Amino acid sequence: MNALRLINDDTPSFVLEMIFQLKVKDVMTRDLMTADRQTSLRSIQHMMKAKAVTGIPIEENKRLFGIISLEDIIRALEGGYIDDPAEQRMTRNLIVLEEDMPLSFAINYMDKYRYGRFPVLNIRKELVGIITSRDIINKLLMRINEEMTQLEDKLVREPDHTMDSYHKTFICHRFDFENAGRASTEIKKYLKGLDLDRKLIRRAAVASYELEINLVVHSQGGTLMFEAENDRIRLIASDQGPGIADVDEVMKEGFSTANDWIRSLGFGAGMGLPNVKRVSDVFSIKSRPGVGTTVLSEIAIKKGESDEDR
Repeated sequence: MNALRLINDDTPSFVLEMIFQLKVKDVMTRDLMTADRQTSLRSIQHMMKAKAVTGIPIEENKRLFGIISLEDIIRALEGGYIDDPAEQRMTRNLIVLEEDMPLSFAINYMDKYRYGRFPVLNIRKELVGIITSRDIINKLLMRINEEMTQLEDKLVREPDHTMDSYHKTFICHRFDFENAGRASTEIKKYLKGLDLDRKLIRRAAVASYELEINLVVHSQGGTLMFEAENDRIRLIASDQGPGIADVDEVMKEGFSTANDWIRSLGFGAGMGLPNVKRVSDVFSIKSRPGVGTTVLSEIAIKKGESDEDR
């Protein structure tokens, strides 16, 4: 199975931004063709042919039991057991995604496990979709077309804003995954209106997204303050606890205090604060256990700097 390699050092920044903004549920196929455990492999073969798909989930009452792939059908034809029921030949040990996971996790899973499709479950562990490499490519192509249309519109009008001075504070609630990412999206939209360098906007988008997710995942709730001035972008994330016992430890890549539930949603990989520091020109973190944490990120705006200069 071909891997989907979309995240690497050569990936265009605007593609990375789209990947970071999208969730699995934004891309997955919801109109599923499924079979139950007693359906024969021959019937599943006909289903695949009729709908031009390469995998059929085996489910009953929204409970996922396994999956039959095109490879399973080929082996059944070669082995002479094409009339066996699905439950005897299906793959049971499945790797699944959850609908609220970031799309980047689906891409990384496809690259890591070399699978072309993954079943998608909701928070109640019900089968709600399936995501394939084709789904991802199609969605990204649609987004790229939208971006190109916006760029064409931008060429014929003045920027929406002047730099001057601007600030806004966003409220972030604990475990509010439904709204997680909205602050960073609004910040990115504002900066685009200033006609700034796209790489600078990407750095600010990464920093604001990681700080926002940190507030949602690790704190009791807090605020993300955004300021844009003539020479810098400033982000300040402040929360009301629980605080950090060892700041040096949390700055190590891969270190995380997230529980299994948070990790199952695609968060808590231990890269948030290191990513913020990496894209910042000025970075600081102050924390007191039981009191709270404040993180500062500043990104300098250098006039006349082109993409090639960065």
